[in-house]
Amino acid sequence: MSETDDIHDEVDESAAPLLDHLLELRKRLLISLVALGIAFLLCLHFSRSIFAFLVQPLLRAGQGRLIYTDIFEAFFVDIKVAFFAAIMLAFPIVAMQIWRFIAPGLYSNEKRAFLPFLVMTPLLFLAGASMAYYVAMPIALHFLLGYQGNIGGVQQTALPAVGNYLNFVTKFIFGFGVAFLLPLVLLLLERAGFVTRQQLVAGRRYAIVASVAIAAVLTPPDIVSQLLLGVPLILLYEMALLAMLFGEKRRKKETDLVVAED
Repeated sequence: MSETDDIHDEVDESAAPLLDHLLELRKRLLISLVALGIAFLLCLHFSRSIFAFLVQPLLRAGQGRLIYTDIFEAFFVDIKVAFFAAIMLAFPIVAMQIWRFIAPGLYSNEKRAFLPFLVMTPLLFLAGASMAYYVAMPIALHFLLGYQGNIGGVQQTALPAVGNYLNFVTKFIFGFGVAFLLPLVLLLLERAGFVTRQQLVAGRRYAIVASVAIAAVLTPPDIVSQLLLGVPLILLYEMALLAMLFGEKRRKKETDLVVAED
């Protein structure tokens, strides 16, 4: 067999696994898109009920009216609400497809290390979204709506538009939900060897600055909203460091036990 034939055989052997991976990726993407599409149609049917749930913090803050000045605004709000809810509803299926795509390429110990992170992701996101809905949003709305009243003889009244309020809600919920994933991301980076606990401890001051910057980007431009996200971000950073410390002690204990048995 000639050298040229050997090269062709190697190319064919490497191309086959690549083609298999691409076909598997297409399959997982199609399943994810179908799940998202079905979830969107379902949520579109219940979009008014979902939006009714989202406006409860506004109602509890004493604001009982929303307006829309653009004739298409209310329609597009229904679409956005359905898409917003569909992402959350379909996320477990999408996460499962991601897991099924990457799991065959992992060793058994890597699977055991990665699977808890995948399971904890929706739980932590839900915890952050719940804090946003039940704690942060009512406080922020009470503060922001406090600017109503008589100012120099002129009555200042808040008339939030439906589109504006939906943007406010989604920023809060997604902002807090993603922020609560911070300990998970840090623990995953530490487990993968990209960072160490000592490096994160040394960079604590930069983490505080980054937390304030993230809060400024993900929340409305008022100091109360930014504090409501910035402070939990700093606390979550410290929780991740504490979890890493416990992990180091556990691994050291296991290593000492193995050495003692030998």
